[in-house]
Amino acid sequence: MANKDAPPRWDRKMQQRLARGEAAALGELYDRFASLVHGLAHRVLGDERAADGVTREVFAHVWEHPDSYDPRQGPLRSWVAALTHRLAVQRLRATESAALALDGSGSAEELENKVRHASVAARADYIVQSMPTPLRAALELAYFQRRDYRQTAADLGVTEDEARRRLRLGLQLLSTAHDAAAPGAPPGRYGGAA
Repeated sequence: MANKDAPPRWDRKMQQRLARGEAAALGELYDRFASLVHGLAHRVLGDERAADGVTREVFAHVWEHPDSYDPRQGPLRSWVAALTHRLAVQRLRATESAALALDGSGSAEELENKVRHASVAARADYIVQSMPTPLRAALELAYFQRRDYRQTAADLGVTEDEARRRLRLGLQLLSTAHDAAAPGAPPGRYGGAA
């Protein structure tokens, strides 16, 4: 029986390949995670060029420090997402702090509220992208198409109980986005809310 705590084989092999300096491994990692990284960075920063910059920073960091990923702490995807979140929040703080110092409008409290809001939104996006397809499909029907659980069940071809279960689990997962970004909340596995 496989050990549930063991990291996925792909994650371990990817880290080993990166540590050996295999450029092809970086390309493969980029192909797999670039849209996730860019999307999370854009969600935090709200700026395409800034998100491009964070995307470059993330993959440069992964290339230069592959050993900073610990497969025992969780999936490579989560580590890359947490790294993206951390770098994007650092950039947002720096940009907003510079703007605050330059024009004097706003306050440090407003800056932290903006950072917190961006963090919650980015974490929610990550959670939705990462959740199993059946949960995501149920939430998308309920939220975007305004279906109730009965209509969702019919659209998905499942029982009403199963539709309610999927919606409840999906919403429970989403609720953690706010909890993890709240002041004083414990950090995620890799020290970030993502």
